[in-house]
Amino acid sequence: MSKASILFPHFKWTFSTLGCPELTLQECGSLARSYGLQSIEARTLEGTADLPALFKDRFGAPCELAALMSQQRVSIDFLDTSLKLFGNDETTRAEFLEFIPWAEALGTKWLRVFDGGEVTEKLDSQGIDGALETLGWWSELRSQSGWSVDMAFETHDALVYGSARSQLFSQIDQPISIIWDSHHTWKKAQEPIQESWNQLKGQIVNVHVKDSVSKPSARHPFTYVQLGEGEFPLTETLELIDSANYKGNVSLEWERQWHPYLPPLETALSKAKALNWF
Repeated sequence: MSKASILFPHFKWTFSTLGCPELTLQECGSLARSYGLQSIEARTLEGTADLPALFKDRFGAPCELAALMSQQRVSIDFLDTSLKLFGNDETTRAEFLEFIPWAEALGTKWLRVFDGGEVTEKLDSQGIDGALETLGWWSELRSQSGWSVDMAFETHDALVYGSARSQLFSQIDQPISIIWDSHHTWKKAQEPIQESWNQLKGQIVNVHVKDSVSKPSARHPFTYVQLGEGEFPLTETLELIDSANYKGNVSLEWERQWHPYLPPLETALSKAKALNWF
């Protein structure tokens, strides 16, 4: 395929390892390279989401993992944690902090943090206060420790509605970094893609893309399907962010870990390649 035929050459394409949870890190790197991708978003590997424990078992020390990834010529731009902005405690914070040495050694830019909470148009004051306390805790600890890696918050639950996001953002002195799960703001909040983008565009560091149809599945009132075969406005979304000169990460979030009815990740990557996305 010629370079001129690629529709979105300025995006930094990646995929979430949710799509290939059985693979090793090395196998994920090889898969990325085979499709011309230079980064991955690490969530599950070898059947576990406890990546710090897996890394320690497989590589021993952060510097050894960093050396391997340098040889692989694939970066891990996002390490996906299970911490939640709305609703966390000392235990979940301690688990989150286990990611830090590995992220710093790898040069990982972002630690994914769920928004958490309920899908609602209006946040309650207790939830907002808890989120602000979490942000303050992280800001102070990061500054004191001199860490480069930062949090990026996924629009998954409490932040899928623009009105809820506005409530939180109005209480924060500086914008926070956002992983825009474009499917969830569109499906869960019924929010037009343009509306979400207009509000979030200055804060987005990663865009999750996938597709679905309005047929209930085991976990959701919708069912994920092959790219371009569902109801989500995929082309519109990609063209919108491209027209705005977005040059950040775009991640294919093929959730096979949670939805085993999906075919292997390679089918989605092949479809994206056939659509000339990368």
